[in-house]
Amino acid sequence: MAVINILMTGDEVGGWDGFDNGDMRYVFDRLTASGPQRLIEGPVCAFVDWVLEDLSGLEMCRRLRADPRTADAHVTMVLESCDAEDKRRALAAGADDYVVGPVDRTGVLDRVLALGTGRIAQATNRPFTLGDLEIDLPALQARWQDKPIPLRPNEFRLLRFFAENADRVLSRGELIDGLGKQEPPIDERTVDVWIGRLRRALRQVGAGDPIRTVRSLGYVYDSH
Repeated sequence: MAVINILMTGDEVGGWDGFDNGDMRYVFDRLTASGPQRLIEGPVCAFVDWVLEDLSGLEMCRRLRADPRTADAHVTMVLESCDAEDKRRALAAGADDYVVGPVDRTGVLDRVLALGTGRIAQATNRPFTLGDLEIDLPALQARWQDKPIPLRPNEFRLLRFFAENADRVLSRGELIDGLGKQEPPIDERTVDVWIGRLRRALRQVGAGDPIRTVRSLGYVYDSH
């Protein structure tokens, strides 16, 4: 089943269930100042509140456009009032659309369904590059200096999540959450097995060992 990701800056999204419509599944998730907190696979629709705790909605919109994971997302700014100047500023910051809040689950789904899958950009079609590493999402292939890295599906997704969160220490729990492996529950030690395989595959193509163990905390992918 194909997935459309609906990312929202509001706290209420944490209690919203996903929605199945034909062969599409619409999944809600929280959007923070640092971007998505899990691996994004499939098109993205983002709803950004005009006022946020740690930054403005306009700045969040600019960050989404600068982030390769969300650069092609369909972004809707959730305004506090029907102010013409606010609408102009939202579109200038990179929003595709706007709506006057507050919004609820039904209203958000109605707007996303009205777009149709053909109008929601496929951000996953863009290659992701980090130094000598290139991740070809449509082909499910990673390369180091143009040499294919032999990876199983779990290790491929793990490498992608590491690369998209480079230089950030990630606990085993965060890796499990980020890869969407909560159900059925995954033992945290399984992550160590995946990382062992991933490290061997990277060494095999001459990439060395960019994945560093941080004692008692987790792992980090060093981009330099």
